[in-house]
Amino acid sequence: MFWKKGKSIANDSSDTQQPVQRKISLDSLKQVLDNMDDVEIIERTTLNDQKVVFIYLRTLIDQDRLNESIIKPVIQCPHAMIYESIATPKVMKIQLLEEAQKLLLTGAVLLNDCIQEQWLVIPLPNELSRGIETSETETILYGAKDSFTEQLEPNITLIRRRLPITELKTEKYKVGSLSETTVVLMYIDGLTNPEYISIARKKISEINFDLFFDSSQVAAFMEEHHHSIFPQFQQTDRPDVCAYSLGLGKLTILVENTPFVLIAPITFFHLFQSPEDYINRWPVASFLRLIRYLSFFLSVTLIPFYVALTTHNYQMIPLQILFVIVESRSKLPFTPFWEAIVMLTILEIIKEASLRMPTKSSQTLGVIGGIVIGQAAVQAGFASKVLIVLVCISTISSFLVPNYLMTKANTLIQFGFLLLSSFFGVFGIAMGAIAILAHLNGLTSLKQPYFSPIAPFYWKDWIDLFIRGPLINMKSRPDHLHPLQKWRYKRRM
Repeated sequence: MFWKKGKSIANDSSDTQQPVQRKISLDSLKQVLDNMDDVEIIERTTLNDQKVVFIYLRTLIDQDRLNESIIKPVIQCPHAMIYESIATPKVMKIQLLEEAQKLLLTGAVLLNDCIQEQWLVIPLPNELSRGIETSETETILYGAKDSFTEQLEPNITLIRRRLPITELKTEKYKVGSLSETTVVLMYIDGLTNPEYISIARKKISEINFDLFFDSSQVAAFMEEHHHSIFPQFQQTDRPDVCAYSLGLGKLTILVENTPFVLIAPITFFHLFQSPEDYINRWPVASFLRLIRYLSFFLSVTLIPFYVALTTHNYQMIPLQILFVIVESRSKLPFTPFWEAIVMLTILEIIKEASLRMPTKSSQTLGVIGGIVIGQAAVQAGFASKVLIVLVCISTISSFLVPNYLMTKANTLIQFGFLLLSSFFGVFGIAMGAIAILAHLNGLTSLKQPYFSPIAPFYWKDWIDLFIRGPLINMKSRPDHLHPLQKWRYKRRM
C-alpha cells in the first residue's frame, strides 16, 4: 500500500517559503493545544519513579484501550524501557512538532519519556462507524445486501473479500488542506489500462482545495467537463458493483467519510445498468434494460411532445384523441406550455419536500401531492386530465433509471425540451435531441469517449449494451475499456 500526498496544503500560491520545522517539547505542545477543551495532559509515575506524560484528544481515541493497553502497562513498568512495556505493536518515535500535531488529530496518543528524553506516538483511534447495512440507493431483490460505510478500511475489506488477489492495488492520497481527507485509488495491476491509472493519479495529485467531505466533491475536481449535467463518474455504495467494475478493467476511488465510491472510466450507457442485470435470466435482464431506456426517453420527451402537438402540430393528433384533448382543455385559462410548467414545477417541489421530510411524513406528502393536489387542479380548471396522466407517466418513468444523478439530469433535459417545443414544436424537440447527442459525443470520462461503444464504434461490446447477452457468451472484456487482459476465462493447456 502506497502513501502519497496531494498538492492541497498551500492556500496562497505566492508563499513559496517552506515552514520551519520545530522540535517537539511539552511547552510547545501546550501552546499549540491551547483553548482545546477535549485535550488531556496526564502526568504519571512508574514503579521506578520515572515521570511520563500522556497527551491525547479524548474525543478521538478509544479510552478503554488507552487504560488497558498503554497507561496501566507503563505505570507498572519495573524498568526504564517504557517502549517495551506498551501492549500494542504500533509504537513510533517522533521528533517534530508538526508531525505530533497531525498524529494527535488522527486519534493518536503522545507519550513523553522524560528519562530517555524521547517522544513516543501510539495510534489509538476511536472507530466510529455504523454497521454494514443494505443499500438504500441501489436496492435489488436478489444479490448481495451489504453496502459501504463511512470508514475506509471496512470498505476496502468488502472489496478485497470479493477479489482476493494480490494484483488488487491500493494507493492512498491526502486532499484538502483543512479536512485532510484520505482518498484511496484501487485498480487491478496487469488488467487495468495504465493510462487510466496515470490520469487518475495526476488528477488526484493536482487537487488544490481546502474541504472535502464527499466523493462527488472529489469527482468535481477530476472531471474534464465541469458544466455538463451528465455525471462523468459513477457513484455507488455497493461493493459488488465496484468489484465487477474492477474486473472489467475500470478503477475505483474511495473517499473517507462517505459511503459512495467513484468508478471510472464510464460511458453514458453504464448509468442504465443495474446489479440485478447479471442475476436475472438474460432475456428478462435484457427486457428490463430496454424498459429503462424507453423510460428515460419518455421521461424527457412525453410532456414536451404534448406541448408541441397541442400548440403547433395538432394536425398530427388522431381525430378521436384530439376531441378528448380539446374537451379537457376547453375551460383552461393557461396555454399548454404554462400548464405543463406549473404542474412540473409543483411536482419537483413535492419530490424535494418528500426527500427532506421524515419517512412517515413523506409518504403522507406523496399521497397528498399525487391525489389531492392533482384532483383539485383538474376540478379547479388549472390543469387538464390528459396532462395529469402524462405527468404521472413521465415522473414514474424517470425513477426507473438506476443512477440518481442521472435522474436529476432528466429533469433539466425535460424543461429544456419543453421550452423548445413551445417555440418550435416537434422540430424544436428534434433540435434539442441532436444537441444532446452532440454533447454526449463530446464528453469524456478519464479522457475516454463518453458515448462509446457507439462513437467510437465497438460492435462486440453491444452484447452488453442495450441488451444483456448470455454470460456464457460474454467471454471478453469490453474493448472500449482497452484492458490489458482481453479474455475473461483462464486459458487451459
